[in-house]
Amino acid sequence: MTPQEAVAFEPAPIPFNRPSIVGKEYEYIRQAIDQGHISGDGSFTKACERCLESIHSAARVLLTTSCTDALEMSALLLNVEPGSEVVVPAFTFVSTANAFVLRGARPVFCDVRPDTFNLDETALPELITAKTRVIVPVHYAGVGCEMTSIMNLAAKEGLDVVEDNAQGLLGHYHGRSLGTFGKLSTLSFHETKNVSCGEGGALVINDGSLVERAEILREKGTNRSRFFRGQVDKYTWVDIGSSFLPSDLLAAFLYAQLEARERIQSARCLRWKQYADGLRDWATRCGVRLPLVPTECDQPFHMFYLLLPTPEARDRLIAHLRSQRITSVFHYIPLNVSEMGMRHGGRAGQCPVAEDISRRLVRLPFYTSLTTTDLCRVIDAVLAFEL
Repeated sequence: MTPQEAVAFEPAPIPFNRPSIVGKEYEYIRQAIDQGHISGDGSFTKACERCLESIHSAARVLLTTSCTDALEMSALLLNVEPGSEVVVPAFTFVSTANAFVLRGARPVFCDVRPDTFNLDETALPELITAKTRVIVPVHYAGVGCEMTSIMNLAAKEGLDVVEDNAQGLLGHYHGRSLGTFGKLSTLSFHETKNVSCGEGGALVINDGSLVERAEILREKGTNRSRFFRGQVDKYTWVDIGSSFLPSDLLAAFLYAQLEARERIQSARCLRWKQYADGLRDWATRCGVRLPLVPTECDQPFHMFYLLLPTPEARDRLIAHLRSQRITSVFHYIPLNVSEMGMRHGGRAGQCPVAEDISRRLVRLPFYTSLTTTDLCRVIDAVLAFEL
């Protein structure tokens, strides 16, 4: 066999993620262009917001350019000030903490539960001080945090709750939609999410008293939204703010995905269950843990991960899959041991569960258009791995 023939027989690479076209994305982008409005707050932006308001029964939803921006808006809306403290899980993306650090707050890192990898609600009480202002639970993999305990503690201590629901759109806790418990919650429409527009996010406002100021903050600190509703005869600078508004082209793409959300969820559910069924016996035999979803939670099938018995086994599995042209990845480095986290009081050993799982977790390829052929190839490659 010649080298050229050998290359021809190599299997196609399987990426960790691939954006999926699921409906009228191209048609709606063309409509946005034809309508002559591709900046923010066009017809597709409004359609997306109405759809998300319906899903969450929210007072208002505002599209943003990212979940990061929605978190930064939350910090502004809640008047987080220098010297205040915000409790965040150690096992999360940097934006969860960064949004509040930008306002001068100190992040207080909470360890996570060993089952769901969500913020450990039993560790919260000892972290609350007179300076605590906000608790930011993150619904890891779209599996709901123990919101009953978190909300009860927040009410007792007079704290605000902002749900980082970047991974949890269409997930539920005790039958209630994730993102509807806190005063505010945030969503991500990054290309790795179930419903995507490449880059995008949303601020879900559950407290109606915050709606008017949220519109001002998103419009660079102006009362422009009130002007377009005819409530004032001109608009002007009235508050702090920034440019958090996405293009209507992105909203057009997103609206097509939101329209197809049931089909997206059905496809992802099928793929998640295929992974679970195909790997369950191997995992039991090898001491590998598959994702755990408590009975009170309905997950949105955002990711599929494996928790290997040792860091060395995790690294070997990633290398083994790479040799099969399959991309798998680990996840977060705990914030408390990051360079920036340690500048804010984090230290090694502070969050032992987060530090342990971060060294042993691997995420398998998982996206809406993942074919059965490719998924079975991943399963076969994992089954061939020798622990």
